[in-house]
Amino acid sequence: MSAHLKGIHSSFISTKRLRTHVLSSGESGAVPVILVHGNLSAATFFEELMLDMAPGYRCLAPDMRGFGETEALPINAALGLRDLSDDLLSLLNALHIDSAHLLGWSAGAGAVMQFAIDHQERAKSLTLVAPVSPYGFGGTCDIHGTRSTEDFAGTGGGTVNAVVVEQFQLADPGSDSPAAARQMLRTLYAKAPFRFAREDAFVEALYRSRLGEKHYPGDFVESSHWPHIGPGKWGLINGLSPKYCDLTAIAELPHKPPILWVRGNEDAIVSDNSLLDFLAHRDDSDLPPQPMIGQTRQVLAQYTENGGSVEELEIEGCGHTPFLENPGVFMAGFSRFLQG
Repeated sequence: MSAHLKGIHSSFISTKRLRTHVLSSGESGAVPVILVHGNLSAATFFEELMLDMAPGYRCLAPDMRGFGETEALPINAALGLRDLSDDLLSLLNALHIDSAHLLGWSAGAGAVMQFAIDHQERAKSLTLVAPVSPYGFGGTCDIHGTRSTEDFAGTGGGTVNAVVVEQFQLADPGSDSPAAARQMLRTLYAKAPFRFAREDAFVEALYRSRLGEKHYPGDFVESSHWPHIGPGKWGLINGLSPKYCDLTAIAELPHKPPILWVRGNEDAIVSDNSLLDFLAHRDDSDLPPQPMIGQTRQVLAQYTENGGSVEELEIEGCGHTPFLENPGVFMAGFSRFLQG
């Protein structure tokens, strides 16, 4: 395992649900900020952000189940993202943290939204970075989350290219395959020609993801609709399918923690024309691609109309990792939000 940056502490916390690897920084008595990573990533992506935080904050970044060094228990897709949010609750309880600021990135933002839906009193604020749509990933065709087919075809574990799985099984850090971790970081996670300063550490982190039918990419079922696969029952990719993932209840919370929505305007993964959305690249279909940004904006507008506070920070020239691609602009906005 690559060395962590100076100032980052690595530890293992045994909770009532699983053994969790946690990176931390800051004084133990400071205001807690919990950082939740997304799919095919790990807590190490947050190390620079953690070190840039102002004094007075205590950052805690867990590896979620099946990723990094945390115990690789299966993810029950039928629960949507609740396995991850329940793990987060169990961690906060084990650390005796009553409430915290929560930052979620990508699928981690979905886990943070689910946490707030279930345990709103424990969230001081929510920062959603390149968040998955409240209607899940793929399979819907308008801002109201209308399903594209009745069985959610084209979503879930079967949508992952078999070559990607093969490359992750090989775990060759020198591979130049477009499906290898290094090339995915360069073409999907960031806006080219950006290069991560700690690219080797991130490649290693990606290759620590647990593979299989109950992990990544998960299982799948056959569908009579193109592309003839549908969501299975296990793994995070299936948990993100709109069959199971519905986070729209966040707009109706009685207690509404303030929300900061951060996104790069060149995000290739979460966008209204995502590279990973099957319908975005099928010319012979009458169905439009999922309007991911529009769906998030619509739900957060309802949140505001119902009395909540939402700020949106769009960072120019950034892809799926704005906190790493333009840390100056990100940290200025994030710090201002937390102080407010």
